[in-house]
Amino acid sequence: MNHNIPLSPRPLHHLSAGTGRRVLTHTQLRAHGVSAAEAGEQCRPGGPWQQLLPGVVLLHPGPPTSEERLHAVLLYAARERTVSVPAQPDGDVSPASPYGEAMITGLAALTLHGFTSAPPLPSQETFDVLVPRMRRLRSTGCARIVRTAALPVAEQVTGLPVAPVPRALADAVAGLEDAVVVRRLLTEAVRGGHCEPAAVVRELTAAKLLNRPHVVDAVDSLLAEGRALAEARLYRLVREYGLPDPCWNVDLRLPGGPHLGGLDAYWPDQAVAVELDTRAPRPGGRPEDDAEWTQHARKREHLERLGITVVHITPRKLRDAAEQQAAVVRTALMASADRDPAAYVVVLPR
Repeated sequence: MNHNIPLSPRPLHHLSAGTGRRVLTHTQLRAHGVSAAEAGEQCRPGGPWQQLLPGVVLLHPGPPTSEERLHAVLLYAARERTVSVPAQPDGDVSPASPYGEAMITGLAALTLHGFTSAPPLPSQETFDVLVPRMRRLRSTGCARIVRTAALPVAEQVTGLPVAPVPRALADAVAGLEDAVVVRRLLTEAVRGGHCEPAAVVRELTAAKLLNRPHVVDAVDSLLAEGRALAEARLYRLVREYGLPDPCWNVDLRLPGGPHLGGLDAYWPDQAVAVELDTRAPRPGGRPEDDAEWTQHARKREHLERLGITVVHITPRKLRDAAEQQAAVVRTALMASADRDPAAYVVVLPR
């Protein structure tokens, strides 16, 4: 079968020629003059078409490709609102999209995002598709429906709406029991630069997955991986932007007094410290209600009362705005000459 199979009363090759798409809904077929009865006749055993999912037709008899299955899942999830296939500019995920609000999530989304630890699309029997909670759909065939009260903003990957990595990870982990696989996926998310650990932990917490021991273990590895990467970026920032060498990873104490806290970098001559914030805030809560946030805030206030300037840097800022963060640290170092001398503190390796 070629791309020019006639449809009664109007051929569809003009529709699929631009995109190569061979998957349409019954609603789309009706818009081109093909009744439900005619579509059903074409989809009989041995016929030129086949029904991939309820209301979704594949316009050839052979096995569907992974791309066709992905299109079918999205069209199935959005088929009640689909009437045509309008041309969409790149990156547009508007309500006029043929896929409505539906987006690929879970393992298939991670594969599309380029995760090497996610299985290839042909080996995945079902694809997760994220839809609003109120949609009345059931999982069937190669489509597994995942509902949410708050849809994230989809990202366009190979022309398909795909859930952002943190959300896709949470949906994938929800269906996985293999601790090794979960750890590999979470580690690759950070090591591969797809997202920051805090974003992943927020999604896992929102999905109520942190009561599973194998997920908690994987998150511990994720946070350790994220801190190691953030520290490496901080070392690189000091080196590449010509900042003076600090004392790395130190504890501060008052002479004969209490422990003041650990710091990632400290310039004793200028009394300037850098602290990496690799915490994962709890979703829905105010920072001031978090015990860890309170502890960090108190430590910072105490150090600043002693005349020590604390520069607070997140891993995302190190990754996305290194030059700006270097300028902040350099300004703090230069401003030390205009400040009163800081209290004397003991600097110990951490």
